[in-house]
Amino acid sequence: MAFQTLGVVYGDLGTSPLYVFSDVFSKVPIKSDADVLGALSLVMYTIALLPLAKYVFIVLKANDNGEGGTFALYSLICRYANVSLLPNRQQADERISSFKLKLPTPELERALNIKEGLERRSSLKTLLLLLVLMGTSMIIGDGILTPAMSVMSAVSGLQGEIPGVDTNSVVILSIVILVGLFSIQRFGTSKVGFMFAPALALWFFCLGSIGMYNLFKHDITVLKAINPAYIYYFFKRNSAKAWSALGGCVLCITGSEAMFADLGHFSVLSIQIAFSFVVFPCLMLAYMGQAAYLIRYPSSAERIFYDSVPEALFWPVFVIATLAAMIASQAMISATFSCIKQSMALGCCPRMKIVHTSRKFMGQIYIPVINWFLMIMCIIVVATFRSTTDIANAYGIAEVGVMMVSTTLVTLVMLLIWQTNLFLALCFPLVFGTVELIYLSSVLTKIKEGGWLPLAFASCFLCIMYTWSYGSVLKYQSEVREKISMDFLLELGSTLGTVRVPGIGLLYNELVQGIPSIFGQFLLTLPAIHSTLVFVCIKYIPVPVVPQEERFLFRRVCPKDYHMFRCIARYGYKDIRKEDHNAFEQLLVESLEKFLRREAQEMALENSIADMELDSISVRSRDSDFPVDGVEELQIPLMHDQRMEEASTSTLEEPVTILPSSVMSSDEDPSLEYELSALREAINSGFTYLLAHGDVRARKDSWFIKKLVINYFYSFLRRNCRAGAANMSVPHMNIMEVSMTYMV
Repeated sequence: MAFQTLGVVYGDLGTSPLYVFSDVFSKVPIKSDADVLGALSLVMYTIALLPLAKYVFIVLKANDNGEGGTFALYSLICRYANVSLLPNRQQADERISSFKLKLPTPELERALNIKEGLERRSSLKTLLLLLVLMGTSMIIGDGILTPAMSVMSAVSGLQGEIPGVDTNSVVILSIVILVGLFSIQRFGTSKVGFMFAPALALWFFCLGSIGMYNLFKHDITVLKAINPAYIYYFFKRNSAKAWSALGGCVLCITGSEAMFADLGHFSVLSIQIAFSFVVFPCLMLAYMGQAAYLIRYPSSAERIFYDSVPEALFWPVFVIATLAAMIASQAMISATFSCIKQSMALGCCPRMKIVHTSRKFMGQIYIPVINWFLMIMCIIVVATFRSTTDIANAYGIAEVGVMMVSTTLVTLVMLLIWQTNLFLALCFPLVFGTVELIYLSSVLTKIKEGGWLPLAFASCFLCIMYTWSYGSVLKYQSEVREKISMDFLLELGSTLGTVRVPGIGLLYNELVQGIPSIFGQFLLTLPAIHSTLVFVCIKYIPVPVVPQEERFLFRRVCPKDYHMFRCIARYGYKDIRKEDHNAFEQLLVESLEKFLRREAQEMALENSIADMELDSISVRSRDSDFPVDGVEELQIPLMHDQRMEEASTSTLEEPVTILPSSVMSSDEDPSLEYELSALREAINSGFTYLLAHGDVRARKDSWFIKKLVINYFYSFLRRNCRAGAANMSVPHMNIMEVSMTYMV
């Protein structure tokens, strides 16, 4: 896996020697050896401080059960504090094994104060979400700029080598390579990584070898750049120009965020091994070799990489550099796919088609719409800017923006979840945040020279994701307000005021409690309703994966003779929903039967205990005084008997297995046999999917901005994104829809 990370994670970092010094010295002319040594020292300490110290040794440890990226950090925070804007959290979710909440520590009081402050103030919840969405938007912007920058930098080496090759030729060749790169994404990260890893390994070998060659041939004394005093001399000599050159220096760490964002594709150890033993030393040798060459030939700054390559090796190195540039783009493309998948699962992005390209690794995915969008935008960027210098100005803003978001979120994780010592927790943002702010102050001065591009991309994606999140939350709150009263259903009786015919109706909705208003629309519209009704709620939990045996919760809605149930299917943001409708129906029926048998066993146990007059044990009746849905629930995962016993009979001291067989036998419970036979009859009659075709509109008394966002932007996104998860591959003849308007 460490070898494969070279092909997926480190391509962007690995290709930075193509353009860093040429960009730095386009702003600071080389007047003496001190300028070269100062720039080299700046690059060396930047790589050692941010990618190595920050990401490899600290940020990678803030993963969410092996998943990285800004949304993984947000999910981790949501698990420890109720900061999600969607009000569908349940206590039963916290019993999922992958929650893994930490035990109290001496710093618990501080963490609890932070947790209370976040949960109490809605403005802080919104600010946290906006921060996460901004970081995600910047990563998507990186996914656009990285391929354009890397490929153009590699191809531009032809301009000084072949007569007649001009800027137009470089642009056309870059576009051809980009089209080829995005065309192979559909084969999946695993195949692409296996194919690219040997090429990147060869590239890093070339970097290290050429660097050592130049170091020993031209000037080995550049090793004294390890002394950070040369950074001070660099700024003292060049002042404002040196400040401007920081925008070029930051390019040496572009792609660092991919180490964390691509974590779902690999393991923490594999990424740490690859960077520490291959990437870091090879990059150091490459930059030192280029600096040694520049001291001997200061006029070569514009084409420093290709000029420093021995003439006999130019063409082999050019081919490898072009391959490496294509591979560099792979890191941020894969990271973009991961971020989009996570944001969709957490309800912050419109639904899109996701193709899972690996049976072994769940994180390896391909999103066709995003892939072709990135390709089109890359082509536009290359054709418009036509220069790596202008693209570099845009590139730096996107990279530093993502880093600052990560620093803020990891600091919150340290205080809230890790409960780190306060001094150490504050040192993290003070050290790394200060460095990033310095770089940000430099790259922001390049807004007019192309820096506006990532800000425009980020703003666009931020508006789309926040609009979707805002509209989804308002829609859910509207459903909560308009849900049907339980008293009304009890007045209708078990016939629900209509005719009950054999069959199972699966009514999809988003509520975890209560009767959705859409059910009332079906009762008013249909002349008959199914004999068995299941309210199905697909719910995403802020964990990467929910184990299959803990995935489902069943509850009974209304008394037994209503034959109405609620099924909550819980998924993590990395979970794959590949089952077709037949597999889902079979699983649902098996789970429902287990639920009914378990419920009968619990009732038999209660009756047996009551007969033995064990007054010290609290007994709850589930038949004569049936609870209102969501008030006193049977929190029973359908596929896990042990957890069912703990959740449903937590007040009982003896396990069910000690009961005599006469108590456990279903033959003694005619109501269970009746219910099971009714269920089998309903199964034979088939399944019908009851869906809502919802239209969300702002209320008439709403603000103009709210009407504009909901009635036009959010409605447009709902109409043009993929249909809800309920559809799966259900035949149209099995689907029944009614229209519903939600006033928010």
